Amino acid sequence: MKYPQKKSEFRPEKLKEIAVKVSGPTELLKFLIEKFPEKSRTAIKLMLAHKQVSVGDLVTTQFDFPLNRGQIVYLNKKKSEEKIRFRDLKIVHEDVDLIVVEKGSGLSSVASEKENVKSAQSLLTEYVRKFDLKNQVYVIHRLDRDTSGLMMFAKSKKVQEALQKEWSDSLIEDTYVVVVEGVVEKLEGSITSWLKENKAFQVISSQTPDDGQKAVTHYKVLKISKLFSLLEVKPETSRKNQIRVHLKDMGFPIAGDKKYGGKLNPVGQIGLHCKVLSLKHPVTGKTLRIESPIPGKFMKLFR
Repeated sequence: MKYPQKKSEFRPEKLKEIAVKVSGPTELLKFLIEKFPEKSRTAIKLMLAHKQVSVGDLVTTQFDFPLNRGQIVYLNKKKSEEKIRFRDLKIVHEDVDLIVVEKGSGLSSVASEKENVKSAQSLLTEYVRKFDLKNQVYVIHRLDRDTSGLMMFAKSKKVQEALQKEWSDSLIEDTYVVVVEGVVEKLEGSITSWLKENKAFQVISSQTPDDGQKAVTHYKVLKISKLFSLLEVKPETSRKNQIRVHLKDMGFPIAGDKKYGGKLNPVGQIGLHCKVLSLKHPVTGKTLRIESPIPGKFMKLFR
């Protein structure tokens, strides 16, 4: 059976970095696994998904593409220049185990099956299932709907559980840039309190030790204007709504954050953006560091 394939818009000669000749009838995925035993099955699938494989002059992502004796299979070490794009979601890092995205405000991190709305998780599930219908993504680091910045997903339940179990040891840095109302005169400092949810599911803060979960947040002033301050914020602990509550406690609520005291909304979202995620990779053990630029609409307030 012949499988129709669309010609790639990329020049195949750019893809021909490793060439392997086919010795007999087989299928592409099986052939690649046999010829590259040092690569895992998942890694090879990822190369196919990223259009790093061509048969002759034809780039293909098809696992069961039929091969015949004498054909040449080319393997490109670099990903195709084609980018996967979604509205309000951008993939900034992908490997065999993890996907890191930059989420726009207004997009939920996850959504229940009852909520028939798009979420970062549903969009990524759609993406990974283009390569295998059994594929899933599992949230590790999430953001509130009306905030923006870096989020992380695992490609397996095993990796998700490993990271969640050892999160405090694996996480090296998570840094946020935040627009707050008012001029913060103390250029850097820390906030410590104990956080818990009330009956209305709002996180409240207490100065009484053990009256909730201990939360510690560090901040530094980056810029100020007549009405707002831009802060770099590093939470020492990872509690629900921690940054939002702590900045309210300081008397400088986040711009756009009505739930926690914000009265102005100059950036059309809650003015919180996850700028840096750095952690020890759960499989390779290497340091993974991803950085996102400060949103332009944040910076416009301080020109």
